[in-house]
Amino acid sequence: MNRARATAGTLALLLGLSLAATGCDQAKEAAGGIVSSATAAVASAAQQKMDEVKDGVNATGDVTAGPTSVDGDRTVAEITATNPKDKTADYTVWVNFRDTDGNLLDAVVLNIDGVEAGKSKSGTARSNRSLSGDTKAEIQQALRH
Repeated sequence: MNRARATAGTLALLLGLSLAATGCDQAKEAAGGIVSSATAAVASAAQQKMDEVKDGVNATGDVTAGPTSVDGDRTVAEITATNPKDKTADYTVWVNFRDTDGNLLDAVVLNIDGVEAGKSKSGTARSNRSLSGDTKAEIQQALRH
């Protein structure tokens, strides 16, 4: 799946660069469609990962996303899970990266394992690819299991 995402992203980038050079509006719209399709594929993969969690309960309220920053060529955000229950739990978290207009740029799923009862634990959400411009991380879904 990563190879398909990388190929789609590379194709979109190359098409976008060639279209920017020509200034063709129709071609620019086509490039935007390819990027949208690639982003939709990433979101679909994230949903599939969430669907694999057995006996998970909605815990979106237990999880927060910190501000984004750049680490190498990736965008990252610290994700913190706070376990309000009386026993240790694992969290599977779907994080969306969005631009300032709210457009979905990327989606990732991370696990934060072994969050002790009444405590917090953090993990790092790392984008699948290089993202440009200002970004914000948001919690799409979180499951406690």
